[in-house]
Amino acid sequence: MDLQKLNVKFFVEPPDSVPLTDFIDIFHGWIQATDGDYHDVADYSHMQAGPGIVLIANNANVSIDESGGRRGLLYNHKAPLAGSNQEKLRTVVRAALENCRRLERESALTGKIKFSGDRVLVSVNDRLAVPNTRESFDALKPDLEAVAGRLFDGAGLALSYETDSRQRFSVAVRASRGLVLERLIANVDGGSC
Repeated sequence: MDLQKLNVKFFVEPPDSVPLTDFIDIFHGWIQATDGDYHDVADYSHMQAGPGIVLIANNANVSIDESGGRRGLLYNHKAPLAGSNQEKLRTVVRAALENCRRLERESALTGKIKFSGDRVLVSVNDRLAVPNTRESFDALKPDLEAVAGRLFDGAGLALSYETDSRQRFSVAVRASRGLVLERLIANVDGGSC
């Protein structure tokens, strides 16, 4: 199975007191600070448990997503990825973590937002290539476990997938202990911080 169109979501720790619409100005600032990397911001704040605020780019979208009833940063990689499935997973996980760190460092959000370091949701936005079946889970589980084991520094892991075949293939990974973003980034890179 060739993994493409990967989505990774890291969750915000409660209490989450930042109004969703505050991310509109933050993402507009990111657009202005780049040379055409980002193109637009879409506001879905009117939808309960929806896609939230989406920063749109050619290769990937970044959003403050509230689907599933839990806020988090969702990194939606759209461009083709090269390498093994594990390399692709590490690339997208690292990009998601970098965006989490960038948000935590935003001056307007200082002390107001923190991402949980003990769980991640990995989804594939391609139902034809990766149907939401037990066979897909069994085929991808070794790669997911390898990347999650490295990410969470060998902590105990629990993996579960959404069994509703009408949903996209998604695997929730929960670690037995949480780590700070800097440690997670260093782990996914394979180095030390």
